[in-house]
Amino acid sequence: MGFVVMTDTVNSERPDAALPWIRNARFDTGFIFGLFALSCITGMVILMEPTLFYPILVIDLWFLGYHHVISTFTRICFDKESFQEHKFLMVGLLPIVIVVTLGVAWVFGLWVIVSIYFYWQWFHYTRQSWGISRAYRGKDRQASYEDGWLDQAIFYSIPVFGIASRSAEQHATFIGMELWSFPLPQIVADLSGYIAIGLLAFWVLSRAKAAVQGQLATVHTMYMITHFAIFYLAYIATNDITLGWLMINIWHNAQYILFVWMFNNKRFKGGIDPDAKFLSYISQSGRLWLYLLTCVAITGVVYWGVLRALDWFFFAGLSATIVLYQIVNFHHYMIDSKIWKLRKPKMQKTLQLGE
Repeated sequence: MGFVVMTDTVNSERPDAALPWIRNARFDTGFIFGLFALSCITGMVILMEPTLFYPILVIDLWFLGYHHVISTFTRICFDKESFQEHKFLMVGLLPIVIVVTLGVAWVFGLWVIVSIYFYWQWFHYTRQSWGISRAYRGKDRQASYEDGWLDQAIFYSIPVFGIASRSAEQHATFIGMELWSFPLPQIVADLSGYIAIGLLAFWVLSRAKAAVQGQLATVHTMYMITHFAIFYLAYIATNDITLGWLMINIWHNAQYILFVWMFNNKRFKGGIDPDAKFLSYISQSGRLWLYLLTCVAITGVVYWGVLRALDWFFFAGLSATIVLYQIVNFHHYMIDSKIWKLRKPKMQKTLQLGE
């Protein structure tokens, strides 16, 4: 979908090469602004031609959604070292997720799974964005930042306002399925909006002051602007709850795929690793296209093959398919909460934070 253009060379003669990119100017500007633009363009296309929603949804699922879940496994089980480190997440956790998810669906109904997914995906998207913002912040520790609880309050202000607004709106369905939302009074959602406006105003003023003092975290600021914008568009500005979800889902999925490849690329920057020959080979600079192709191929095997077979042999209908897909999603969410903690020295060393 056009991501292969974000390759790897850095032109040291360009003035923007001196900025604290997590990779380089070409990759990062595409990562920050290109993916945001893709999400916005998708939303505008669907608004102009609503009949394109389902074709675009299918493209998103097959080339980004399922693909981004598969990217997780390139991180934890494509080489012996990673598999040993994360063995429980692969072998022990999945059966637990299967039993619990099937149990909840059996006892309470599909609407509970859909409702859990609605809120969990919001939290998952927010936490991924938080982690990426930490990576950009860690690349420029000499700049001026907001710290502590204020830093987190500013970051979460728009996402919290967004989910509060969606809850207060009390949508009956989500992606065409029954949805239960927390019965949040509209005044609470409005209050969260006023708090968000105040925090954003403070953030803008503090960044303006930092710019005057020559301490502006330029790249981090660019990322934060798109973070605020996408959550506002997806959860507040867009009346259609499903369209809003699709926009931020595209942004989130594409982010994840590229970030995982970049991580693997940095991990194997020394060349082919004899203990991880295949993963290190597809993670070399200039082979992003091969990494994407590999994940798409595995996506076909896992989602079209295994899940379809399970659906055909053991279940029947759309409800069973949704439950199966959510088992994969919930497992993915739990894995991500464990493997991407940037405070770990090993993660910081690989991503070259604070250097």
